[in-house]
Amino acid sequence: MHEQRAGWPPLLVGLGVIVVWGATPVATKLAAREIDPLVVGMARTLLGGLLGAPLALALGIALPRGRQIPLFAFSAFCGFIGFPLVFTVGQRLTSAMHGGLVLAILPIFTGLIAAAVERRRPGGRWWLGCLIAGTGEAVLAFGHGATGASRASLGGDLLVIAASLMASAGYVAGAKLSQAHYASLGSSLWGASAASIVLLPLLPLVNGGGSPPAAGPSAWGAIAFLAWISSILGYIGWYWALARGGIARIGTIQFLQPLSGLVLAFLLLGERPSLTLVIAAILILSGVVVAGRR
Repeated sequence: MHEQRAGWPPLLVGLGVIVVWGATPVATKLAAREIDPLVVGMARTLLGGLLGAPLALALGIALPRGRQIPLFAFSAFCGFIGFPLVFTVGQRLTSAMHGGLVLAILPIFTGLIAAAVERRRPGGRWWLGCLIAGTGEAVLAFGHGATGASRASLGGDLLVIAASLMASAGYVAGAKLSQAHYASLGSSLWGASAASIVLLPLLPLVNGGGSPPAAGPSAWGAIAFLAWISSILGYIGWYWALARGGIARIGTIQFLQPLSGLVLAFLLLGERPSLTLVIAAILILSGVVVAGRR
């Protein structure tokens, strides 16, 4: 009984992180409504970098060195430059429901890139899951979008898919970095800080000057949420939950992330799922589950 009670905090923290990550398309949509999406993507990383370095130092995580540096640089570029910029532009052009469902296929993209890098051939069940999920993505992209406050578009969906591929490539690089005996959390904390140094001189050029864009509290609050809650504290909470609750137990709740995103898009943005979107969601989630089974 005592062990069961002790096991609840990691599960609750993990669920909280999943809700936060499910809100990422919604928060991105809110911010990009009032601010140029490239500025949103840059500001997200810059604010995250302000928090990332102090936290890494406080946790005693050193900078990567030697052979770790190329993997670290690639991971930081994919996760904190390529993904937020391309994803934000794509999310502005499509619905949050579509964005959340595209992100749901991240485990398959990650597995595909990892297999290519390691030159190994996944089993038949994995390919079956890819086929099912890929069919769902095709239905999502070419079918009718969500109705309500936001409309989906093929161009937006394709950009979100491209951003997801970048994120998956960054995850694989981060995994390789971990195999090179570097802390997984360090990839996120120092990665955000390194990417912010690269983006800082570019922000005035994209923004058209040094003054902050004129936007309301909801837009700036959404950017702060993306920078500090989703990108930084989310990873800290997730790694803590995995370490305390076990990868097998906590990792499975990640399948709830698309559901969280759909509910939040319904409540906060007024988006309504179409029948096509529901069918796509079932196919995507089924494919990810099949591919992930051993």
